[in-house]
Amino acid sequence: MHTKTRKVGKVLVVTVEHDRLDSRIADDFKTSVVKEINSGETEIVLNLSSVDFIDSTGLGALVSTKNAVGANGEVVISGAGTTVMTMFRLTRTDTLFRIVPTDEEAVSILQHDEV
Repeated sequence: MHTKTRKVGKVLVVTVEHDRLDSRIADDFKTSVVKEINSGETEIVLNLSSVDFIDSTGLGALVSTKNAVGANGEVVISGAGTTVMTMFRLTRTDTLFRIVPTDEEAVSILQHDEV
């Protein structure tokens, strides 16, 4: 598996442990995260700090995770580097997700939203 998960309070932090989120791993990534969502996880941080490249399949997997959560929760992206941020801006995906520098900030946002 190319992800590592950990719980911080009610928030699930999913760290992608691969430099590319592309067609080779996107389906496994999406299946793994959607499985967590189906088991009740609704507040999710996707840590992309190790990711240097995302292709259209990877982008689709990210959007699918957001759609799977729906209105019941939120997906926040953390740790996106310059190249990944450029891709988000070019595809206007940065308007779909909250994107923050660190897991700690993302967790804080998701925990604060509950109050």
